[in-house]
Amino acid sequence: MVSDTKKKLVQELVRAIKEYPIVAIVNFENLPAQQLQKMRAMLREKGVIISMARKRLITLALKESKNSDIEKLIEKIKGMPALLFSKDNPFSLYATLQRNKSEAPAKAGQTSPKEIVVKAGATNFAPGPIISELATVGIKTKVENGKLAIIDDTTVAKEGDVISQTLADMLKRLDIAPMEVGLDLVAVWENGLVFDAKQLHVDEKEFAQNIMDAARSAMNLAIEIAYPTRETMELLVQKAGRDARTISVESAFMTEDTKGDILARSEQQALSVKKDANL
Repeated sequence: MVSDTKKKLVQELVRAIKEYPIVAIVNFENLPAQQLQKMRAMLREKGVIISMARKRLITLALKESKNSDIEKLIEKIKGMPALLFSKDNPFSLYATLQRNKSEAPAKAGQTSPKEIVVKAGATNFAPGPIISELATVGIKTKVENGKLAIIDDTTVAKEGDVISQTLADMLKRLDIAPMEVGLDLVAVWENGLVFDAKQLHVDEKEFAQNIMDAARSAMNLAIEIAYPTRETMELLVQKAGRDARTISVESAFMTEDTKGDILARSEQQALSVKKDANL
């Protein structure tokens, strides 16, 4: 039996799902209450609404909305779920949530959000029992200058692995904080399409570099095929001038601009002939 309060909540969720073009599933498990309140305030300023409800009520609201393929979000629900509603775009929403995450040490029983790699190199550990403790989690070491050094980059956990107490303690000693504290975006629905969080990740620096590389390539191609545009006209005229001068010199076609180069080239050729002929 669904209470009137829960029915009202479902109706509010359905109304929001129909109103907003972007509907996202997030997981706020392990997110401290104080940080959650800050996130809510920050998102509200950006026009993003967060609604928390039990999985059963979220599932019911998604089904009742009848939006195209939005039921695909149901299988994405995990942890302590909430719905986000936005009028921006999935990539911007993902970037906003990622920028507002902070690093945190791993705790036993948590699921690794990514592959955790311990890099090779020197440590501050003196040789001792720590050698076997590191070996327990698969880290091989050697002694260098009186301290332990990790021999190779070592993957100690893969994405989705449950972190053991031993590994959590070791990562803390190595000063590695692999966890991310913040709203975990799981999936986003937009116009009948469902995107997993990984599909929304964009390396902004790499993206900007790709745009610059594409612009340079486009400019080079336009110059090479003599394609006239506002941006290429000056360069095309300069290239045409250089090419015309080169042809004039190569064919010994005398002009006011090329006579000096032609005479210098002729003199150089004459000196070369004289040298070869021992004259």
